[in-house]
Amino acid sequence: MNLAAAANETLAHNSNVLVYSAMAVYTLAFLAHMAEWVFGSRSKVGRTAAALTTQVAAPAAVPVQTRQQGGTTVLERPKVVTRSTTGSRDVPDGPGAHGGTEKGDLYGRIAISLSVLAWALHVAGIVTRALSVQRAPWGNMYEFSTTFAGVAVGVYLLLLVLKKNVRWIGLPLVTSVLLTLGLAVSVLYTASDQLVPALHSYWLWIHVSCAIISGAVLYLGAVATLLFLFRDRYEAKLADPDGPQPGNFAASVLERLPSAASLDKFAYRVNATVFPLWTFTIIAGAIWAEAAWGRYWGWDPKEVWSFITWVAYACYLHARATVGWKGRKAAWLGLIAFACYLFNYYGVNIFVTGLHSYAGV
Repeated sequence: MNLAAAANETLAHNSNVLVYSAMAVYTLAFLAHMAEWVFGSRSKVGRTAAALTTQVAAPAAVPVQTRQQGGTTVLERPKVVTRSTTGSRDVPDGPGAHGGTEKGDLYGRIAISLSVLAWALHVAGIVTRALSVQRAPWGNMYEFSTTFAGVAVGVYLLLLVLKKNVRWIGLPLVTSVLLTLGLAVSVLYTASDQLVPALHSYWLWIHVSCAIISGAVLYLGAVATLLFLFRDRYEAKLADPDGPQPGNFAASVLERLPSAASLDKFAYRVNATVFPLWTFTIIAGAIWAEAAWGRYWGWDPKEVWSFITWVAYACYLHARATVGWKGRKAAWLGLIAFACYLFNYYGVNIFVTGLHSYAGV
């Protein structure tokens, strides 16, 4: 028994080391993503010269036009395309976070490589934690947070493998993963231990894993939604030449994001795709509650806020599908829905007492 306890303690220590190592590599990936954005940001003179040399503008813009004014060639400002062309369903996107430059693209590829390495260490830490406690590695907020962050990065890398244009999400994703892991190891950390009897069920694997996957995908949708709001405002300013125009910094960042229409479509698709899984998460939780406590639904705070989150996302999808809401109104509704998910996790677990409080922090 002592040997087994010592082995489990060693595994728990190794898990912590792997998580901290993953955080260190994520930090390097964060710096590489920052370099991708910085070195991909060319001056206005450089961008104009490149456009004149090739006579082809960036994918999100039309070719640079010139006009003669006396003996001087005057450059016309390129227009950003925000609507699909006739007969096309897609909107041309910007050059991406790297800004279309070779150096920016190099740093972006380095950032992806570092993210893959960090994710491998991250997953190893989660698996080692599971081995140390011999159960699913999400029995408390620390374990849930580390697994949630790992799944979010895994979904992002999977989209890259599937050749999806999502590298723009790398910087906000790595930033939030570092914040999540930092909070987990400093505030939410709980030593490896066995669970209370109510949690000894195969439903722990089913219910909580579905909640983690759902939250990770909903997070990606929320990031796209937030970026959509900024990009949509940027495009609106460009469409109004008589109004205030974006500053150089805002233009340098926002012109490299996908078009507002693309961000809006991405957010809707990921939210719609994962909504059935979130629905199953609530159903699985009710079935588990009946097995553990003898009732399917008891209006526990966690149950209530899970249902509120479900209703918020259902309203978002219903409005998009039937009322025809698109753009900013739908975006705000989607962000409110994700805020409900966050409160259900952090707020209810930390500040509200209920039957789910046994998970602890």
